[in-house]
Amino acid sequence: MNAHRGDGLSADDAHDHWLSVRVRPGSQRDAVVAALFRLGAQGVQEVDDQLVTLLADESMADDVTCAVLAASPDARIETEPAPRVDWTERWKSALHAHVVGPLVVAPPWLADASDPSRTVVIDPGMAFGTGEHATTRGVIRLLPSALRDGDRVADLGAGSAILSIAAVKLGARHSFAIELDPDAIGNAEENVARNGVAGRVTVLEGDATLLLPLVAPVDVLLANIISSVLVPLLPLMASALVPRGHAILSGILREERSEMLTALDAGGWRVEREDIEDIWWTVAIVRS
Repeated sequence: MNAHRGDGLSADDAHDHWLSVRVRPGSQRDAVVAALFRLGAQGVQEVDDQLVTLLADESMADDVTCAVLAASPDARIETEPAPRVDWTERWKSALHAHVVGPLVVAPPWLADASDPSRTVVIDPGMAFGTGEHATTRGVIRLLPSALRDGDRVADLGAGSAILSIAAVKLGARHSFAIELDPDAIGNAEENVARNGVAGRVTVLEGDATLLLPLVAPVDVLLANIISSVLVPLLPLMASALVPRGHAILSGILREERSEMLTALDAGGWRVEREDIEDIWWTVAIVRS
């Protein structure tokens, strides 16, 4: 995940040192991200299982700890003073173009070298999904095995809409990008327009449990969400899919694989393909 807003801090706003913050967010990642932005973070980057940011005031360590634990009591926080940097340039330099299966995922300033029809251009905003995270890449790598030309797709927890855009660039007729976080909607809509797929991707703001039945039936479901949210959604996914429809699930730690396989088997799902990168497991499934 990468999130960014604003143009960085001026020298007048900064102290001699900034505060470097690393958080393992626990069960409430989105709430922790929101708390960091409320504290004044100009950007939040997800590195493996950590949220990383800089704050302008090095004396805020106690405030950060209190705010993060209030948002997610099982979070773990590390803070330390850090030299002042140009955050915008540092943030940009940390982003790369990624070849992911048949597609290239790139920020706008790195996209010109790639074929537009096979490039997903994502301007990192305050939304999950830039191609920098293994869970996003895992879903895109499995998409060609689950997707057929002309399919209808629902993308749950769509964030930046990266997976919906990837799906239509790989042949889907239409994708519904469903996202609960209102702060992510503008970024998702901008990315859809930037990729020239506004007629084929619909961004919907709201709860997936309410919106998914309205767009069903669909041929493929995508859900890059933590496993504690995925498991309760499995019956809803099953009812929203056409017969023999596919789903691709990610946001699952490798150590959670066995538990997830048990839940899938109990729900009548069959595993078709798996993808592993770093600590993350992604799985393509079909109703058996």
